[in-house]
Amino acid sequence: MIGGLLSSTFHLGHPERAWRALTQWRSSWLSREGVMAIFTFLPTGLFALHQLFAPPIAVPGAVAIGLIGMAAIAITIYCTAMIYASLRPIHAWCNGYVPAGYLLLALVSGLLLLNALLAVFGATESSVLILTLVLLAAGLAFKIAYWRFIDGTKSASTPESATGLGEFGAVRLFEAPHTEANYLMQEMGFKIARKHSRRLRRISLVSAFILPFVLIAAALFLGGGWSVGLLIAAVVSGGIGLVTERWLFFAEARHTVGLYYGAPRA
Repeated sequence: MIGGLLSSTFHLGHPERAWRALTQWRSSWLSREGVMAIFTFLPTGLFALHQLFAPPIAVPGAVAIGLIGMAAIAITIYCTAMIYASLRPIHAWCNGYVPAGYLLLALVSGLLLLNALLAVFGATESSVLILTLVLLAAGLAFKIAYWRFIDGTKSASTPESATGLGEFGAVRLFEAPHTEANYLMQEMGFKIARKHSRRLRRISLVSAFILPFVLIAAALFLGGGWSVGLLIAAVVSGGIGLVTERWLFFAEARHTVGLYYGAPRA
């Protein structure tokens, strides 16, 4: 959580003003994310202290605190997803797939790491392995469905509607509006990534879902000393795949403002 908060802070134009973002929780999903992330320290920290110093003792409310921590984590992730899902000018983000995808991939990545940690400490749980296999299969199906959605649909905005000149016929760019790339074009103009998106998607599917599924299934059946190496390999593979998937999430997004720069669709 500290790493996530620091990365969010340094991504701001003025990191020294980051504290002000926490005051806008009534209207900003970014602010809600920050508030919930900080709140999550309380229940998860208390539960961690209990597990470290009093695990054999049945402390009243320990399970409830753990469940509150889980709920707070889920809400924080949902707020993160809504930062993007609330942006109507970006069709690839403003849809129901985005919040569901964030929550599902958070479960997948968390379970991959949990399995590896349990194996390292000699406490592998077959039920957790099976649950991970189920969610990996669900994640694979989900990402395919999401990519089919963004490939098969498009924003309602067109060059004609964006300029208001549709009544005169098709609109095309005559000359670039300026000679230098502005901030938004730098952030949303991943032309090279879109050119290779098919290949990157395959890498993401194989690394994030298919290969971890095979490795975890092998660990489930082989057991013993093999499981530690296999489950650590699943974490490494899953990490590479999910980083690729997250990069594609941003690279494939098209902002409506691109219509003013000659883009045929948003």
